[in-house]
Formats: sequence, C-alpha cells, structure tokens
Amino acid sequence: MALFNLPSFENCEKLLLFRPVVAIPGCQLDYIWNELQSRIGRLAFDPDREARSLDFHSQMLLITVGELDDRPRRQRAVPPRDSSPESCRAWREAGPGVWAPERSDSLAASGHMDARTHRRTVGTPKTMAERAGRRCCLGWDFSTQQVKVVAVDAELNVFYEDSVHFDRDLPEFGTQGGVHVHKDRLTVTSPVLMWVQALDLILEKMKASGFDFSQVLALSGAGQQHGSVYWKTGASLALSSLSPALLLHQQLQACFSVSDCPIWMDSSTTAQCHQLEAAVGGAQALSCLTGSRAYERFTGNQISKIFQKNPEAYSNSERISLVSSFAASLFLGGYSPIDYSDGSGMNLLQIQEKVWSQACLDACAPHLKEKLGSPVPSCSVVGAISSYYVQRYGFPPGCKVVAFTGDNPASLAGMRLEEGDVAVSLGTSDTLFLWLQKPMPALEGHIFCNPVDARQYMALLCFKNGSLMREKIRDESASCSWNKFSKALQSTEMGNNGNLGFYFDVMEITPEIIGCHRFNADNMEVSAFPGDVEIRALVEGQFMAKRIHAEGLGYRIMPKTKILATGGASHNKDILQVLADVFGAPVYVIDTTSSACVGSAYRAFHGLAGGTGVAFSEVVKSAPQPSLAATPNPGASQVYAALLPRYAELEQRILSKARGPLE
Repeated sequence: MALFNLPSFENCEKLLLFRPVVAIPGCQLDYIWNELQSRIGRLAFDPDREARSLDFHSQMLLITVGELDDRPRRQRAVPPRDSSPESCRAWREAGPGVWAPERSDSLAASGHMDARTHRRTVGTPKTMAERAGRRCCLGWDFSTQQVKVVAVDAELNVFYEDSVHFDRDLPEFGTQGGVHVHKDRLTVTSPVLMWVQALDLILEKMKASGFDFSQVLALSGAGQQHGSVYWKTGASLALSSLSPALLLHQQLQACFSVSDCPIWMDSSTTAQCHQLEAAVGGAQALSCLTGSRAYERFTGNQISKIFQKNPEAYSNSERISLVSSFAASLFLGGYSPIDYSDGSGMNLLQIQEKVWSQACLDACAPHLKEKLGSPVPSCSVVGAISSYYVQRYGFPPGCKVVAFTGDNPASLAGMRLEEGDVAVSLGTSDTLFLWLQKPMPALEGHIFCNPVDARQYMALLCFKNGSLMREKIRDESASCSWNKFSKALQSTEMGNNGNLGFYFDVMEITPEIIGCHRFNADNMEVSAFPGDVEIRALVEGQFMAKRIHAEGLGYRIMPKTKILATGGASHNKDILQVLADVFGAPVYVIDTTSSACVGSAYRAFHGLAGGTGVAFSEVVKSAPQPSLAATPNPGASQVYAALLPRYAELEQRILSKARGPLE
C-alpha cells in the first residue's frame, strides 16, 4: 500500500510520476483517478485552494500499487469516467495506450473532445504502437474568451481537442467574457498573464491526459485580431532561458510593461484615428495604403494611445507583438515576427508592398519600426520550438513553429476558401470572408493579406443586423415560427415582384443606416408589406447588400465560385436557397466550430510542406468536404441582375437622406 496525502502538491506530482507503473485495482478508483488527472494542472497553480476543492471525503487517497514491471516509461490507458463493469473491463483489456471506447459520450465528458469530433475520429481502443504512429500538427487559438487547441493527424482528422475558459478556469483574473471593461465603457483590456497561465494550464492538462507530444511535427495558431502585447526591456532574455522546472507564468511575470493589454473591443482611440488619417491624407488614402480606414480597435491607434497616455510604458517596451505573434513567441522562446495577414489589421502595413508604412509609423509613435520587427509571410516557419517544451513536455527538438496569424485569417484557412469563394457566417452579426485577387480598398470593410497565399488577399465585411433582425421579422410576420417563415420564402417569387426592403434595427456598420425602409416596384417608399412579402424582402435585401458591398471591395463571382455558409441560419435550407439565387453560386454548409484552430493546424502542415512554394489547396485536399445545400434556381441570374443596381441606388438614397444636405 502506498499512501498519498492531499493537499500536498509534491505528493500529487509524485503520484503522476508513478502513473506509468500504477495498477488501479478496480472500478471504485477509476473516477477518483480521472478527477485527479483533470485537476493536477490546477494544483500546479494554487495547490491549497485547488486541494480544498477536491472532494475526496477525508482528502486522503489510498492507492494500491500493483505489479511494477520493467517498463517504467510505458503509460496505461486513461480510465473511463463512467465506472460500469463493461467500461472498466474494456479499459483493462485495452492495455497500454489510449482509452478510446465505442461510446461517444465518455471522452467527450472528460473535456478533451466534443462528442461530435469524438464520433468522427475515435472508434476502437488503440495500442501504443498505433498511437506512436499518429504524427500530427497542433492548431492553437488565443481568442477573447478562451485558449483552445486541436491536434490534426496526417490524414487531416481532428483527434484531440481541449480548451481553457478564462472566466471559468482562471477566475483570479476577474474577467467577464475574458475582458476588463473600464469605467469609461470605451476602454477594454485583457490581462496578458492570463493568456500565459491559460497556456500553462492547457499544456498540463494535455500532459495529464497522456497526450504524446513527441509526435507533434509542427504547430501554428491564431490570436484575436488587433490586440497588442508590450514586452518589457529584458524580456527576451527571460524567454530564451526558461527553466523546464517552472511554469511559464511563474517566469514571465515581470516581462510586460503593460499588464492589461488593449484588445479588439476597445473603442477609446477616436482621437488617434483622426490623427492617423490626417497624417496620410485622409480616410480613403489610409484605406488604399493599409486596407482599412482608421478604426479604434486597430493596433496602430492603440499603440499611439499607449505612447501618448503612458510614455514610460512605451519607452520601456523593447518589442510590441500582436496577440498572435505574442503566442508564437511563447513557443519559440524568442520574439516571433508579425505575419502579413494579421499585420494588415493594424493600420500600419502597406498591403501591396507588405512592408511597414513609414508615414503611419511616424504618425503613431517614435522608433516603432524597431519595436515591431520585420513582417513575414503567413506560411513562414519562424523557428523550432523552445527547448523548454522539449524538456518539460516531450516535444521533439525538430518541431517547427509556423507563423501565427489572426483568428479571422485562420478561419479562412480552416474553411479552405479558394479564389472566388465567399464564406458567409449567419449569426448575431453576419460576416463575410472573401478571397480576392485584385482588391479595391474602400471606406467600409477590411482588406487583409491572404493567410495561405502571399500574392492574394482576403476581405472581411461585418453586418450588425443579422439573426436578431431575422428573428424580429419572424416574430412579427410569421407568428414566431421558423416553419411559417420558410413557407413564406417558398410561396413568394424570386425578386419579390420588385418589392425591396432595408431592415436595420440598430445602426448598421455596412452601410451606416438605421431603421426600416420599404420600396415598391416603382421605387416609392411604403409603410408596410404583407407578411410573406416582408419576409422575402428582408432575406433578399440582406443578401443583396452582402453581394453589393463585396463587389465594392473587388469581389467577382467566377464559374468555380462556391459559398460556404455557417452559423445558426445556415440550418434553414430556404434561407440558403435565397443566398444561392442572389449570388448565382452553389451554397455549401461546413462545420466551423473550431475553424480558427483547425485552420491553424492546416497552416502548420502547409508551412512544413514548403509554404509559398506549395499550393495550400494541395496540402488540405484530403480534409473533410463541405456538404452541398443549395444551387441557384433557373433564371436567378437574370432576376437579380436587374434588382441589384436598384438596391444599390436606393441604399444611396437612404444614406443621402440620413446624412442631410450639408454632407
């Protein structure tokens, strides 16, 4: 008998060291063992508090040490969460290796994989030899509310998934939705050490689960766009000399000159936006140069505010990273460059030449070029993984780090868009991702460098009045029934007999309009439509607006164009039929639950394959294919060829009226 007393973290750590040779005697201790695994990472951060939360009755765990064989590095399978005799028997019979039961709920319940992914990728128990052969790439996502990771094997199947949720798993940072909203309600920040500690926690969870880091060929990742991290002078030395005996956050606490970093939700830099646009000749000039007019959340304006409001912190910063390049730096053990794609969301990068604009740099802060470093293509291998991860977790020394990028560009990679394609996310807000060859930057929308082809571009358009507007019209015109809403679309003709509608319950982003505006076939504004006409006018109007503004940024429909639809409304086949008709292209549906993570893993494979010298589409051609959901009806192109110019003219009429004669 071996007795381990909790809450001693040292004893818990010793228990993990014994884990390869401990024989759990029966089903009684299966649940306890699994709980200990899931909490060991938390114990590393706060042993006393976390030990108190372990309800092991007397907080004493009695473990029977069975036969100790002569293979000390051999790991047993992770026990199942349910302790039925059948599950335990299957676990014991599986022998050394990975627990992979037929049931889809067991592993999903452990938090390592959702049930859908589990059903797709896990079937029968796997031997250690099979496990050892599963070479993979990791895809990371440092998003607003969590850090998430997926492992994708050489056949492009996701076989591992895990996450750390900031509010739930790191409550000591006091965030709500992963952020701190300041008193002015404009300033929004996130604690940089929270991101570091989340990485610690997720890696410890992976280690405790038995994840085989030695099979990782490469990794890449994504970060929430526009956020910035300020490395204090001397931080590079700390990054390059990490001790594998300590967690990252214990060693990097003094490495940041700004502890709470500005993120994409911040809107406190209006003055800096005006200054930047004035310095380069106006909003359109800035858009032509950098892909976007000045936006409060964009990084250049946030850096400018730091310089103006906190000059000491700016002066003490030897490097400024985006959230994406900051996360890559943690894995490299040195500063990672900013990639072209995420860098083009800063109002600082010349998107044609792919170099920093000196005029923009000078308008924001002095010596900024040195603090940013030189940007690199998004598919670049920026180095090998730090020896810290080799020694602490067992990564191979040759594991490559491919440049991290923004979450939106990573999602484009995850959805595997190609030239001429468009992805439509139909959620609370509707978002378009576009693959562009010849962009035309405008005062609305954003042009980014393409994350998988350095010669191409991507565009992003956001429409605030999405699902909430559809739900409102459903409630008013279809008695709160999606079934009646769909029947209205089925019973009305394409083009709605010339009736057009604009529906903006809140101030829209693209274009800046609020209110509902209805026009009959003679372009006369009317106060109301019949219910079925109202529903079709809403859906057709939303999709015509998307096509018009996409074409305003340079998008053109091609013979091979496909539309990838995701989000809540993508489950309604009648809405998707209107989308196919308006765009004149087939609509496919795709599961994008973890598109930024999966896209990051795909990009890691692309970097390994040679990056710029190899087509991304060739690397990911064996990935799961989207499902065809709708094709354009005969005659659709003629109907909307006539309606689209009318819709654009009426939109301009509403805009002119809203702005008034002085504008």
